[in-house]
Amino acid sequence: MTAQYLVALDYGHKRVGVAIAQVVARLPRPLTTLQNNETLLADIKKLVDQEDAGLVVVGLPRGMDGGYTQQTKDAEAFARQLAAAITVPVEMADETLTSVDAESSLAGRSHTKGDIDALAATIILERYLAEHPAGETAN
Repeated sequence: MTAQYLVALDYGHKRVGVAIAQVVARLPRPLTTLQNNETLLADIKKLVDQEDAGLVVVGLPRGMDGGYTQQTKDAEAFARQLAAAITVPVEMADETLTSVDAESSLAGRSHTKGDIDALAATIILERYLAEHPAGETAN
């Protein structure tokens, strides 16, 4: 059976925002926020299994000049660890200003930092889907 969902992660040192989209409908939505602690990889593996995900997209942060930063290196290291821990493909996608966009979108409404992280993951997944027309995503 082909996997039915795509999952995106907005990796952070404290929290990881999670978004999901159905492969056919391709409408990303925030799912949850996970704590970045010793159970993070196991938590993601469980979520991938529960949600029947066929691909995980990890946000790739860059500096305002497009260059690599320490956060870029940390996200890449996390993506490598995740790829070794789960059985579905892991890809990286640009996440430039997704947290800023998410915070702007939530302005004027009651929200938590976790809400921002999950919405940022949704924006990452929206961008990924825009760059990968239907039929071009791993599943």
